[in-house]
Amino acid sequence: MADTSTQKAGSQAVEQEGAERIPGQGRSTEVVRLQSDRGRTSIADGVVAKIAGIAARDISGVYALGSGAARAFAAVRQRVPGGKPNVAQGVNVEVGEKQCAVDLAIVVEYGVPIAELAAAVRENVITSVERMTALEVVEVNIAVDDIHISYEDDNERQLQ
Repeated sequence: MADTSTQKAGSQAVEQEGAERIPGQGRSTEVVRLQSDRGRTSIADGVVAKIAGIAARDISGVYALGSGAARAFAAVRQRVPGGKPNVAQGVNVEVGEKQCAVDLAIVVEYGVPIAELAAAVRENVITSVERMTALEVVEVNIAVDDIHISYEDDNERQLQ
């Protein structure tokens, strides 16, 4: 077995160059080589963050991504003419040569079982990132930052 060395960054672990991919538990994903005799493909952190953000939002029960301050800033940015939503908001990634780690901050809809939602989000993010990038996702950490209650929207509209 090849020598595997891991770089720790906070709660994220990412494989360094020269390490061998070890199949995950109960999940086998064929990894397409990102380095070949004809060249090397590198994937930017922002690309993985966007894929993870879109995959997380695809799950029913996820109201938004990001902390309260990030969501407030995004709301202001979207009101500016030409402002676009940031699909990577609330997503932090660490990308290595063959592996990546993802941290998500999410807001859930009231009434949704959080443990089940987190499992569904985690699985969708892993599947999407691995399929699109051929990187092995070693972990997806999910922080539930807030819970969305529908009557809060009604109250805000009445105040405006």
